[in-house]
Amino acid sequence: MTATSRTGASTANGTAGARARRDGPAGLPGPRGPLSDAVLAALRQPPGTVRHWPSPTGADTDPFGEDLHLALQTAYELHYRGWRGVDDGWEWDPGLLGFRARLERLFLDALRGRAAGGEDAAAVDAELDALLVEPQHGSGVSHHLAEHGTWPQMREFLVHRSVYHLKEADPHAWAVPRLEGRAKAGLVAVEFDEFGGGRGDRMHSRLYADLMAGAGLDDGYLHYLHAVPAEALAVVNMMSLFGLHRGLRGALVGHFAAAEITTAPSARRMVRALDRMGAAPACVHFYAEHIEADAVHEQVMRHEVVADLLAREPSLAGGLVLGMQATALVEDDLAAHLLGAWERGTSSLRRPPG
Repeated sequence: MTATSRTGASTANGTAGARARRDGPAGLPGPRGPLSDAVLAALRQPPGTVRHWPSPTGADTDPFGEDLHLALQTAYELHYRGWRGVDDGWEWDPGLLGFRARLERLFLDALRGRAAGGEDAAAVDAELDALLVEPQHGSGVSHHLAEHGTWPQMREFLVHRSVYHLKEADPHAWAVPRLEGRAKAGLVAVEFDEFGGGRGDRMHSRLYADLMAGAGLDDGYLHYLHAVPAEALAVVNMMSLFGLHRGLRGALVGHFAAAEITTAPSARRMVRALDRMGAAPACVHFYAEHIEADAVHEQVMRHEVVADLLAREPSLAGGLVLGMQATALVEDDLAAHLLGAWERGTSSLRRPPG
C-alpha cells in the first residue's frame, strides 16, 4: 500500500471515527487452554454456582503463557467495563477471586524471580537514572519502525497496544485512594492529563481510538483481544495486578513512573515513523500528544510522586524498584516477540487484523 493510498484510506476511516464508538463491554474471547476455558465457562453461568476450579502449579503452568494470561485478562476485565452478557456479580465472586489469586501468585513470583531487585532509596534512584539514558544505537520496536519498519508492521504494533491504550490510564487510577499528600496530588495531576484535562474528546483512550480508525483498523474496545499474544497481555495484566492490590502500590507507582519517563523518546520515534509512512494525522497526533505531556509527567512522577511516597513510606522502595524492573521485563518480552516475528517474515499476531 502506498503512502498516498494509505492516507486516503485513513482519511475515510478518520471520518468514520466520528460515528458512535463501540465503547461498551466486549464479547467474551475464545479459550487458549484449560485455565482460560475454566474462567470463560464459569462466566457463562450465574455467579456463585461454580464450585470446582483448576489448581495451577508452577510445574505445569507457564507464568508468561497464553492460557494463564488470557485467564487473568478475562478475570481482570470484570473490574473495568465487564463482558457483554456476563453478570456483574462475577466481579467479587469468591471462587473466581481465589482462582485468580493462584494465577496472580504464579505471575508475580515469576516477575520477582526475573527482576534484579533493590530495597532502598538508592536503588530507586539508580533505576530512575537508568530510565533517563537513551542508548546511542537503540534496537527496540520504535527504533525499528522509525528506521525501516513497514506499514503492515506498524498496524500490527498498533493492534498489540490497543488492548491497553483503549483504556489508557485506567489501571493507574487504583493508586489514587492508596496515596497521600504530594504523591496523591501529583499522580492525580498526571491522570487528569491522561483523561483529557476534563475533555472527553482529548482523553488518550479516545485519541487512540481515532488513531486506530485513521490506520484503517477497528476502534472497538478489546476488538483485537483474540489477535494479540501473551506477551501483549502480560504488559496490561501486570498493571492490573499491581493496581488491584494495595500491597503492590509501590510497584504500580514504579511502573507508572517508568512508563512516563520512557514514553516521550519512543513517541518521537513513532511520530517519525508515521510521518515517513504517510499515515493519517490522527495516527501522528496520538504520539505527538505524548511527547510534550510525558516530558512534564516524567518530572512530576519523579519529584512529586516517587519522592513523596518514599519519604512517607520508605519500606515501599522494593516495590518501586520491582515496578520499574518488571515493566522493562514485560516490554522486552513483547519487543523480542515482535522483532523476532518480523525478522522471520511472519506476523506477530495470532490472527491477522481485520
